[in-house]
Order: sequence, then C-alpha cells, then structure tokens
Amino acid sequence: MFRPKIPTMPTPTGHVTPPVVVEPTTIVPAAQTPPPAPVAPAHSRPTVQLTPGTALALVGGGTAVVLVVGAVLVSMLLAIALTGASLAICALVIRSLVNAEANRR
Repeated sequence: MFRPKIPTMPTPTGHVTPPVVVEPTTIVPAAQTPPPAPVAPAHSRPTVQLTPGTALALVGGGTAVVLVVGAVLVSMLLAIALTGASLAICALVIRSLVNAEANRR
C-alpha cells in the first residue's frame, strides 16, 4: 500500500525503422561582392528641445512636488509631536492620581 508504483516501459509496437544516415555536403562559396559603403547611423532618439514654456512647466511641476512632499512630512512630524505631548500629559495625570491615592492612606 505504501510502496510507490513505478511505471514500466512499454515495448515498442509496429515497424521500427533504422535511423537515417546523413551525408555531409560541401559548401561552395558564392561570388565575392564588395562590402557596402558605411552609412552614418541615424539617431535612435530625437533630441529634447527645451523651450521656455516647457522649462516653466518643469519648474512648476518640481515646485508642486516639493510642496506636497514637504506638507506630508510636516504633518507627520506634527502628528508625532502631538502624540508625544498627549502621552506626557497622560503620564502626569496618572502619576498625580497615584500620588494622591498614596497620600490618603
């Protein structure tokens, strides 16, 4: 039950042909042709021309990205500062409650 079943190789049926022998052929060189004249390679990419309008758009886009990233970072810093301040206030209140309870006894 737990032994794997190994498939047996079936015996070939029908007519079996022997392999065909391939005879080597000789290569006859073609007539010599002169190599073509070198052609100047065409530029694969067009050159980028920076006009005043596109320069202004790039500067405006960069400024917008810097402002957005700065606003996100400042808001994260503000959130961390507010969390720290609220935890400090909670710690002071709990400490005063514990001290007031200890002084009553």
